[in-house]
Amino acid sequence: MLGGARSGKSAHAEGLLSGPATYVATARRHPGDAEWDARIARHVDRRPGTWRTVETPSPAELPALLAAAEPDDPPVLVDDVATWLTSVVDDAGAWDGEGADEVERACARLVGAVASCRARLVLVSAEVGLGVVPATRSGRLFRDHLGSLNARLAEGCDEVLLLVAGIPLRLR
Repeated sequence: MLGGARSGKSAHAEGLLSGPATYVATARRHPGDAEWDARIARHVDRRPGTWRTVETPSPAELPALLAAAEPDDPPVLVDDVATWLTSVVDDAGAWDGEGADEVERACARLVGAVASCRARLVLVSAEVGLGVVPATRSGRLFRDHLGSLNARLAEGCDEVLLLVAGIPLRLR
């Protein structure tokens, strides 16, 4: 599930699942950031009570969690890949272009874990390649990493949807 900011991608992805599910939240909490806490709370409030939430403060936790999923486990919804990648780039100190190898290794681990995940899996990610070219090096670097990662993940997915203005478009 790809889409731009406020496109409805998370809500649409959540609507694809019924019954118990595991919601994997990739956003890190930032102490003292009330606006960020409110965003997280809105996401939590709309999830069914039958869903289990797993927060992944370390990017390494996501591939491990997906690799451990079993076919009989409830579906897993990861929201979202772009936020996960932000943490990867942060942890690698790669915003200036250094540490690209570490970012690539983390992305490769995620792609491998998604490919081997045995539970039903729904991924949410931002689509950042449709707008203007970012003015900063770090913005361009992030856009390039995410575009490449989204393409690699989409290769292994049975379905790929793009949400534009709240309307899902089936790409595959």
